[in-house]
Amino acid sequence: MLKTISFAGAVMALALSTAPSAAKELKSIGVSLGSMGNPFFVALSKGAEFEAKKTNANVKITTVGFEYDLGKQVTQIDNFIAAGVDLILLNPGDPKAIGPAIKKAQAAGIIVVAVDTAAEGADAIVTTNNVQAGEISCQYIVHKLGGKGDVIIENGPQVSAVIDRVTGCKNVFGKHPDLKVLSSDQDGKGSREGGLTVAQGYLTRFPKIDAIFAINDPQAIGTDLAARQQQRSGIIITAVDGAPDIETALKDPASPQIQASASQDPFFMARRAVQLGVGLLNGQKPASTTELLPSKLVTRDNVAEYKGWTSDRSQ
Repeated sequence: MLKTISFAGAVMALALSTAPSAAKELKSIGVSLGSMGNPFFVALSKGAEFEAKKTNANVKITTVGFEYDLGKQVTQIDNFIAAGVDLILLNPGDPKAIGPAIKKAQAAGIIVVAVDTAAEGADAIVTTNNVQAGEISCQYIVHKLGGKGDVIIENGPQVSAVIDRVTGCKNVFGKHPDLKVLSSDQDGKGSREGGLTVAQGYLTRFPKIDAIFAINDPQAIGTDLAARQQQRSGIIITAVDGAPDIETALKDPASPQIQASASQDPFFMARRAVQLGVGLLNGQKPASTTELLPSKLVTRDNVAEYKGWTSDRSQ
């Protein structure tokens, strides 16, 4: 069962006490995220730290990036188990393959909460509604092109969040027979460098590209850079994240091809995940295993009103 939770409702939930006075204390937490080179995951780690320290100022937090290497993430979970953490927060490298490692942690009495992407067997999951994010980002392209043209879906690491965004985009593009999808299977690695590399390939192969949907902001920025290097213009680029870098690009007249991004709030998402984890630590099961946070489209037209990612400064 999925539960879509509004930001207002989630904020209210964050404001509630997570446990009674005799609560089990959160003493240590292990966090395993995609890549600490991505601002999204840095914001996730900061959100987890902020909420954990609200629970216990002396909590020990170990945060590591697995760089989309599943074997590395499994080792990190083993290390967290050996260290005797109370809670593991993870951005799973593979929703199914990570299952045995999660079971091993749970057998050791550790609560496991998946954040940003789903994981089979996790005690709770907090993520953006990524199907919706892909839909609104690609609907923008459809609107701008009048439902016809040559488009690309720039894929990424096959985690649930990316798979869902691509599903959402394909749902939208599939309703328009005059849209030709030139490519949808190239992996931009979730990074600026990966986006740059795959976009260089597209721009070399296809003389006409009207729009590119990139699965996240770093790939979109790399894609824009590739287009500039090859002096290609008139390409609509959209993405998902609503990160500070894309905010800057959307406000910059020198990067007109980047036109929209479906927003997420990683800091808030991680806070919510820690809150659920602390509740579970004290025997409080959430109403639903999965919480979906809604996404809103940020464009060049409305970016001035966009509040951006929340942070510890705004709590």
